[in-house]
Amino acid sequence: MDKKELARAIYETSYITGEFLLRSGQISNEYFDKYLFEARPELLGAVARVMRPLIPGGTELLAGLEMGGIPVAAALAMESGLPALYVRKRAKEYGTRKLAEGGDARGRRVCVIEDVVTTGGQIIESVKELRALGAVIDTVLCVILRGEKAAETLAREGLRLIPAFTMQELKAAAADG
Repeated sequence: MDKKELARAIYETSYITGEFLLRSGQISNEYFDKYLFEARPELLGAVARVMRPLIPGGTELLAGLEMGGIPVAAALAMESGLPALYVRKRAKEYGTRKLAEGGDARGRRVCVIEDVVTTGGQIIESVKELRALGAVIDTVLCVILRGEKAAETLAREGLRLIPAFTMQELKAAAADG
């Protein structure tokens, strides 16, 4: 499956219509359900193959953000051979009380993995917490860039955003199909 075929498959699998309440409080008649493509092994594997060359040299650890970044990071870890770290939105209040599971990020070059990026707000919060734990982070990879201003927002925090696809690319691939 080439990149354009993958873009079409992701769009056709995940684009749904109906009435949806968005996080912003707005109502939309269209929605992109990213978990629909993340749950399909053939699509998730193809996503990892497309994203592998985007991993910056020197990366020691892939940090998948809860919840959608976790399956992407796991697939990318399998594809690249790099270990993965699974990052919660908040540290557990029981057991080990960890923010991140799977290894120690202290002093390591970490690449953050996310599925869909709209504003980048949660990424910034998670990166701040990971940096406080000693992680060295300057790059975020995402499957889909949905909000164009997110790259600027992340750049102000010293983060470079590298998307595998933009939402426009997915729509264009579906229209060409």
